[in-house]
Amino acid sequence: MALDGNTLIAGPGASLTGLREARRRAGRVLAVSELDQQAFEAALARLYQSGAEEAAPDDLLFDLEGSARPVRERDLLDEAEDAPVIQLVNQLLRRAVLAGASDLHIEPYEGGLRARMRVDGFLQPVLDRADVPVKRIVSRLKVMAGLDIAETRLPQDGRIPLRLGGRQIDTRVSSLPGNYGERVVLRILDRSTGLMPLDGLGLSRDQITLLERLSKLPNGIILATGPTGSGKTTTLYSLLKLANRDERNIVTVEDPIEYDLPGVSQSQINAEIGMTFAAGLRATLRQDPDVILVGEIRDGETAGVAAQAALTGHLVFSSLHANGSVGAVVRLRDLGLDNFLIAATLRGVVAQRLLRRLCPGCRTAHAPTPSEAACFDKHNLPVPPRIHDAVGCTACNQTGYSGRVGIFEMLEVTEALRDAIDRGVSETELRHMALDLRETLVGQGLAQVAAGHTSLAETLRVVGDVA
Repeated sequence: MALDGNTLIAGPGASLTGLREARRRAGRVLAVSELDQQAFEAALARLYQSGAEEAAPDDLLFDLEGSARPVRERDLLDEAEDAPVIQLVNQLLRRAVLAGASDLHIEPYEGGLRARMRVDGFLQPVLDRADVPVKRIVSRLKVMAGLDIAETRLPQDGRIPLRLGGRQIDTRVSSLPGNYGERVVLRILDRSTGLMPLDGLGLSRDQITLLERLSKLPNGIILATGPTGSGKTTTLYSLLKLANRDERNIVTVEDPIEYDLPGVSQSQINAEIGMTFAAGLRATLRQDPDVILVGEIRDGETAGVAAQAALTGHLVFSSLHANGSVGAVVRLRDLGLDNFLIAATLRGVVAQRLLRRLCPGCRTAHAPTPSEAACFDKHNLPVPPRIHDAVGCTACNQTGYSGRVGIFEMLEVTEALRDAIDRGVSETELRHMALDLRETLVGQGLAQVAAGHTSLAETLRVVGDVA
């Protein structure tokens, strides 16, 4: 049950005794609104969102799911004297989720404890206090993640499945020893957000057409590249949805499984017991797959198995850390793949970045200066009559930006490009052969500037100004 003004919202499991007790505690007459489970969870999420700042300190909004609590006789942090620690941790998690943060950093330092959350790619301070019990807060997070609280000398990794108003939140936890205690970083994934359609990612019609064509190929490797947090996984999942047909058997090997895809067999890797990307990929080849998604190519072994899978008639999707689409070729060479193998298996590469979107309520327009106009001239783009800058208002928390928009650099491996890769041509030559200046990440970013979606400063910060 939840209180919305003078209305008591009740879910399908509410009892008469509970309704009477809720009215007694409220101390006034309440109207009752009975909702089904889906509507009740949506109402809870709305109430938590609207009451994020006014929530009482002891309002424990997060509930650990059963699988998250390690099997121990007791949790010492649940003692009454430590209750404020539990409340503080829950509030930090709740605030990060409601703000749409991708990460939450818990950082002990000489003066106490600092907490920051990453929103739209930028870290924002949440807490900086000297009077908090640092070790207890870190231990609480480790207990929630099922980590060993007695081990403080080695890095550890775990996960915390949470719920907030009916929303499923999956949190990946990483601890790292430091001078003043263990530093903990939590990667937050809101499973309830769902997958976006391709046109919602910021792709143009031509780019969507290219991806649709690549997803219909019978074999080969298609890669998504970019830094951490650039949206590679979202793009791969969108590609997988395009390739998902009844006559195709699709198997994935992921870390973590970020979204549930109907009709797709998804596997979670576990390096501690030997279930690595390479081992999982080898196992999927015995499952008669047509399409395979490998969460990430991290080493030469995984790259080699992926190439062999592509050679034997499978379509392989994966992500790779590289600076651009052509840079993926150099990265595969660095991982030990021969040029002829790259040329024979690579079908396409999608390089992407996320630019902060200007707040529509406070952005300001001005005519481009000569130096700003030179950026457009350099990339053969028409100079727009007006471009916009970030200002900052209460709606965007004085940042000048609200949300993000994707930019994409797409490389389709043609016969000419395949021959150049086989001959070991350098990255610079490959780039000139494969991409027009307008198709590069810089060119795509400048197009977003001209459209008024972002600022020139933001584009140069993310992608630079390399021709």
